[in-house]
Amino acid sequence: MRPVVKVKDLVQKAGRKTLLNGLSFEVYEGECFGLFGAGGAGKTALLHILAGVDRFRSGSVEVLGLDIRKGDAFKRHLGLVTQARSLFQDLKAGENLEFIAALKSAARENIPPLVERLGLKDCLNEPAAALDEGTYRRLSLACALLNSPKLLIADEPVKDVDPLSRRIILRELESFSAGGGTCIWSFSSMELCGRMSRVGWLENGQITLYRPAEAKALWADRVKALDGQDGENND
Repeated sequence: MRPVVKVKDLVQKAGRKTLLNGLSFEVYEGECFGLFGAGGAGKTALLHILAGVDRFRSGSVEVLGLDIRKGDAFKRHLGLVTQARSLFQDLKAGENLEFIAALKSAARENIPPLVERLGLKDCLNEPAAALDEGTYRRLSLACALLNSPKLLIADEPVKDVDPLSRRIILRELESFSAGGGTCIWSFSSMELCGRMSRVGWLENGQITLYRPAEAKALWADRVKALDGQDGENND
């Protein structure tokens, strides 16, 4: 398989703190690659680097065969869903879709099917700032998919959303992967692990790659050990 993302010896720092310490890994065409880790492990920092949002200290990153330090051409084939509210807050939901389609040079004909699939018809005239978290996340995903990207990057796309939005978003992510797209998305709930092709576990600035079953078993062992410690402390 051809690598869509190729990371080698990646280092990122925030002040004196090293967030990512020499990461090397590849993500292949058609994969759904899950990025797992506790809060502060560096998931968002890594995704922002892969999306070309943030610069990095050292190492190399290639996306779709292009060195991301040498230009933004790769962004034409990229979709990004951030955890923070990064849409145009003063625009209505429908206006965001139209404006972002224009920014991405995407066909306006792409908007109606995304509105239908992501259940956005009833909120098109609502200001983006007024949307609840689940609806806002669905709108963000629709905007990310306007240019029919080859690579979709999503930061905790179903964290703290309502059950309906969660179901719609997960269905859309599965459809994207089934259609041959490559997806990298971070998650902090191990119940989502089975939806991944592979899991990159971020911890102490390092990344370890697992199959989903391996990651779930490791997590279960850690939870069991912590429960055991709590039991000892309560004796």
